[in-house]
Amino acid sequence: MQLHIIARGKIGRSEEGALVDRYLDRISWSTRITELADRPDVQPKPCDQSPSKLVMLDEKGKNLSSMDFAKILGDWRDDGVRETRFLIGGANGFDSQQRAEADLLTAFGAATWPHLMARAMLAEQLWRATSILAGHPYHREG
Repeated sequence: MQLHIIARGKIGRSEEGALVDRYLDRISWSTRITELADRPDVQPKPCDQSPSKLVMLDEKGKNLSSMDFAKILGDWRDDGVRETRFLIGGANGFDSQQRAEADLLTAFGAATWPHLMARAMLAEQLWRATSILAGHPYHREG
């Protein structure tokens, strides 16, 4: 399954960008990032993979443990999902119509996170989830 992060704004050459790259390079699954202008008129292109899933990082989303997140991804993979898209919104987040299109709304807690940190945290959780699914021991398990 391909993991596709779609995020508003440019990360450029930054410490956060290096951290995102470090985690994504560790993932054995196919991964890619698309950066969008932080303007409401610029929307992601429709997914060219079928079947696919859409995950939005949103303040109204569920707080998932790493194990639960891995289970969801594993179930989707096992059900034949070819691509999972992870949308990170801009400063204004997502509206209710956009949220309704998501297969999963998730959040990294109740705190507000800077856009670049949210990207790094997502990359780390994707690495952790794929490691769990590959059978690597997880430090909080047991």
